[in-house]
Amino acid sequence: MEVLLYSKPGCCLCDEVKARLGRLREQHRFELREVNILKDRELFEEFKEQIPVVFINGRKAFKFRLDEAPFIRCLR
Repeated sequence: MEVLLYSKPGCCLCDEVKARLGRLREQHRFELREVNILKDRELFEEFKEQIPVVFINGRKAFKFRLDEAPFIRCLR
């Protein structure tokens, strides 16, 4: 299971979601990859008003916030 987090430095919501994913990763098996949208102009244009954005196995699952119960259901 791959979880992809689009974020940028200095984003408090991004930091919150990243921390939550870190805690969830201790209990559930998934690969976490974080992408800084500031390093790719196309990604920045696509996600600048939506971050943090979480994709699970290539599908957009959450933006702005991460709800743990629905996230766990998505992993199953």
